[in-house]
Formats: sequence, C-alpha cells, structure tokens
Amino acid sequence: MVRYVENPPDARSLMTSARSFGNYDLAGALADLIDNSLKARARKVELSCFFNSGSPEVRVADDGHGMSAAELRAAMRPASQNPQEERSLDDLGRFGWGMKSASFSQCTRLTVISTKDGQTSGAVWDLDTLDNWRMGVLSNSEVADLASEPDERKSGTEVIWNGCDRLSENGTMSEVEFNALVAHTKNRLALTFHRYLSGEVRGRKLSMSLNGQPVEPYDPFHSHHNATQALPSEALAVGGKKIIIRPYVLPHYSKLRATDHDRLAGEEGFLKNQGFYVYRNHRLIIRGTWFRLVKYGELAQLVRVSVDIPNSLDDLWKITVDKSDAQLPAVLRTRLAQIVDGLRKRSARVNRSKGGRVSTGSRIAVWDRYARSGEINYHINRDHPLIATLLETGDGDERANVRTALLAIEQGFPVEALGRDAASRPDDIHQTEAQADRFRDFLETAVPIVLVQAGGNFKQLERKLRQTEPFCSNWVPVEEYLKHKGWVDAGS
Repeated sequence: MVRYVENPPDARSLMTSARSFGNYDLAGALADLIDNSLKARARKVELSCFFNSGSPEVRVADDGHGMSAAELRAAMRPASQNPQEERSLDDLGRFGWGMKSASFSQCTRLTVISTKDGQTSGAVWDLDTLDNWRMGVLSNSEVADLASEPDERKSGTEVIWNGCDRLSENGTMSEVEFNALVAHTKNRLALTFHRYLSGEVRGRKLSMSLNGQPVEPYDPFHSHHNATQALPSEALAVGGKKIIIRPYVLPHYSKLRATDHDRLAGEEGFLKNQGFYVYRNHRLIIRGTWFRLVKYGELAQLVRVSVDIPNSLDDLWKITVDKSDAQLPAVLRTRLAQIVDGLRKRSARVNRSKGGRVSTGSRIAVWDRYARSGEINYHINRDHPLIATLLETGDGDERANVRTALLAIEQGFPVEALGRDAASRPDDIHQTEAQADRFRDFLETAVPIVLVQAGGNFKQLERKLRQTEPFCSNWVPVEEYLKHKGWVDAGS
C-alpha cells in the first residue's frame, strides 16, 4: 500500500517562479488585469503608470462589482480557478493565475483593494518578505493610506504594483524609455480591447484611460471605411461550438489618410500585420499570423481575418496562461487555408487595380495607346508633365538624350512576356508601388517638377495633378502632401 504524505511547494520559490509564467510585457500584464475588470462588469477602467524617479508604480482601478473580504482572499490565492471547470460565456480568465502571474511578471509587491456593498478590504503579497503562505491583510487605515480614492467608490477594485524592478530594468531604464514603453502599451491596449472600447460588446462603451488620457479603440480592419472589403462571415463547427471567421481586405493606400494608413501599418508595417486576428470572447489574443498556412507576402499584406472563439474551446486551442498565444486546431487548417488562398487574390487585385492607365480625354497618363492599320502600339506620353519637363529643360544635347532614352524604353517594351503573364498569371502581375512611404518619396521628387510645369502657380498645380496619372488615382495621399507643403488650402 502506497503511503501518502503532504509535500507542499515552498511558498517563496513558487511565487517567485510565477514571475516567469507566460511571456508578459507591460501591455500583456495590464490586459490580464483589465480582463478581471471586465469580468466584474466594470464600465470604467483607469490605469496609471508613473516613472516615480526610477521606482515605477502602476495602478489599475475599476468601478466593477468589487469583492468581499472572502472573495478577495480567494482571488489572491495562487491557481484560484480550475481551467477544466465550466465558466460563464463572458469569462476572460482560465487558470486563476492571471492577476498574480501578470503582476509578478512586472513587480514584487502586489496590493489589491476592493469595495463591495460598502465594505472595503485589502490584501498584499510581497515576494521580498514572503513568509510561508502568509498573505498580508490590510487594516482600514492602511487601505485609506494606499487607495487612490479612499471611500469614494461605491464598488470596484484597485490593483497596485510596487517594486517594479522589471519596469525599471533594475534601475537602468531612463524616464524617456519608460514613457515610450507606456505609449506603446496604450496603443496595444487600444487594439486588444477595441471591441469593448467601441461599444460592440455589451451594448455600451468601456471607458479606459492611461495616465489621464483616454484610450481610443483601434480597429485593425478599418471596418467602417467605405473602401474596406468586409466579406461574408462563416461559422465553423468545432467540438460542438461555433467559431466565426470574417475576412477583410484593407483599402489601398490611395484611399487612406496618412494617419490612418500609418496606424493600420503599425510599428512593424503591413507585411507583419497581415493574417489572422484571433478573439476570445471579443478580446484580441493573437494578431497578424498565418499559423504557417501561407507565407507572408506583399500581395497579401492587405488581408486580415478575424477569428472569434469561445472560452469553452481554450483547451482545443491551447490558450497560454498569459493569453498571448494559441495553436490552430488541425480540424480547421484545411478550410482556413482555402479561405486564405481566395483572399490573397482579392488583395492582389486591390494593389493591381491601381496600375497605370493609358491617356483618355480627361486624364493624362504616362502611356498612350495607338491602334492603326491593325497594329497596336504603346508610346510614352510626351505631354505628361514629368516627361514634358525633361524634354523642355537642359541644352539641346540633353534633350536629345532624353528623347533617345524614351525611344529605347518604347522599343524595349516586353510585349511577349507581358502577354504570356497576362494570360497565365494575371493575379501575380504587380507593377505599381504597393508601399505608401515609397509613394510619398515619389511625391517629394515628382510634384515639384509638375509645379515647374504649372509656372509656380499652386492652383494650376492642383488642376494638373487632378487630371494626371498617377496623382489623380491616388488623390488622398497627394492632397495630404499638398496641404502639408502649404500648396493648397488646408480647409479645401
């Protein structure tokens, strides 16, 4: 007969190990705390992250339903929730480690103050002075000293981090670097909780602020823009539950303001942000991945796909403790690969549709098309402002050299190769610039040349650009450039 004895873990060792659970950064750790606020039905969440002369302090306060002293004690208990237990449909937790592991990933002292039914209680774990499993319970006077708004909240919870060695990198982080980290965190939270912040969930907007500044929702699909292609959603049955797939193709940069384009591109650019965006109970957990179904590529950079999963499928998706990663179930791979293949072609058409045109009665293009005696010829338009300026400036030899170069380009037009590609691989032809920053660089060089053609007259410049390719087909960024330069009325 096997004999059993109790063999509990060492409290300080286990709690210190919790600092390495998951792969938290500041944004991920705060998101775990906000999850608890949402579970508590909070309408308002206020976050504070202050450098505090190299000893950072972080606070997260909400107006949720709060916790009694007994509930607070249970919430402070490590592994307070069994991941196998059935939970409410809007529960954003899983393991019962979230608040503790998220907090200790950034600090060594965790204080929680909560008010419910007019009664306030407080508790603290301090890894530097942890004695077995004895948790600190705060007196009323200690709570009053620590709370940011003592006796003012009818209900709610405030989490306080002190000893934030990871946020100061043990004293090596400067205040400028800390503030940059906080700014990055604000952007991440705006993305992670954008559905709550915009009012898509629960029929009301979540109010969130960071250091007194509102956190505005950032929709990675730009779904309200009239040029965004929001394709029909599809429900896939997995494990008796529904997973909702909805694809989007973002607008070409010519349809976007520079600020909107840059925000959609993010810090890493469109190439890194294409792919699946996985939401668990409307909260973003994974962004910009193809789950190795396809490779990242320029022609798919405008494709983003929302995937909504319920918390009842956590085990199937292998959701991690920090809720920052998951694995695509094998049963979904084939269908999602099919969806992605069609979307890449749509994205390619968005980029390709902005290709060059031939001149018409109303538009001046770079190329002219001539059909005579049964033959079709393409010639570079000598009246295009950029070409005309080259032909009008310089001495006679320089102008002759330009004409010779233009003839060489026309004579070398790859007719056969283009014909083969257009017949066999039309979706792969990609001639025009797909990167907004490169188009802006082009404007810096090209628009001043057209201004010369316009005789330095800004109104004439605008008229020429509105009827000349590629400017007229990309008018939104062109107009922003002109306003930035002060060459057109900013109010026009």
